[in-house]
Amino acid sequence: MLLFSVLGCVEIKRNRSAVRLGGAMQQTLLATLLVSGGDLVTVDSLIAELWGTTPPAKVENALQAQVSRVRRTLAALEPDRESSRVVTSTSGYLFTVGRWELDATLFLDAVEAIHARAGHGVHEDVEKDIAGLREALSRWRGPMFGGLAGGLICQTAAARYLEARNSALTLLYDLELRIGGHERILPELAELYFRNPAHEQFCMLLMRALYRCGRQLDALGIYRQCRRNLIESQGVEPSPALSQYEQAILTHDPRLLQDEPYWPVPALAAH
Repeated sequence: MLLFSVLGCVEIKRNRSAVRLGGAMQQTLLATLLVSGGDLVTVDSLIAELWGTTPPAKVENALQAQVSRVRRTLAALEPDRESSRVVTSTSGYLFTVGRWELDATLFLDAVEAIHARAGHGVHEDVEKDIAGLREALSRWRGPMFGGLAGGLICQTAAARYLEARNSALTLLYDLELRIGGHERILPELAELYFRNPAHEQFCMLLMRALYRCGRQLDALGIYRQCRRNLIESQGVEPSPALSQYEQAILTHDPRLLQDEPYWPVPALAAH
C-alpha cells in the first residue's frame, strides 16, 4: 500500500521508503490532484496551478508530459495495479486515492474524532486524547507541500489544513491545561505563540498557562504584546474574548484555575 504525503514535502511512501517525484512541477501536479479529493481537476485549472499566468507554448502537450511522468512513477511503485490512479477525462484529470492513503486526511479524521468527543463533553480519557492529538500532529513534517506555492487549488487546501492544524493545537493545549500540565507545556506554548504572535487562541492559552504558574505579570505582558501585534499587522484591536482574558487575569477570576476551558475551544473546520 502507498501513503501519499503533503504535510511537508510531497512524497510517496512504500514499505518505509519515500519517493519524491522529480522537480517542483511534478510535485505540484501530484499535490493538486491529491488535495482535490477525487474530484475532476480541469486542464485549465492544472495549467494555472503549474504555470500561473505564463504557460509555455503548446501548454497542453507540456501538461500531458508531466502527467505521463507521474503515471510512470506510480506504475513503478504499484506494478500489480490494473489501472492508473491518474484517470483522464475529456476535460481534465482525477486521482484515485483512499482516505487512508493520504496523510492529510488521516490527520483530519483523527483530529475530528477527538474534537467530536470534546464537543459532546466526553472526557473519559483525556490523556488518551492528548496522545492522539500529538500523534496526529506528528504527521506534519514541515510546511504544506514542502513550501511549493502552487495555484489557487493548492493555496486554498494549504489554508484549510493549516486552520485544522491550529485548531488541533488549540485543543491539545487546552486538554493539557485541564489535567494540570501548565508547567510542562509552557515552553511549547511559548514557542507556538512567538511563531504566531497575532493568533488570539494561542495567546489566551499562553496567558492561562503563565497565570497558573503564578506569573500574572508575564501573562498580562503577553496580552499587551499580542494587542500591539494585532494593531500593527492587521489594524484591529483584540477580540472581546481576548480582552476578557486580560480582565480575568487582572481580577484573578477563579475560572482560570478550573479544569474546564474558560471559553469553548473552536471546532475543527469542515472539510
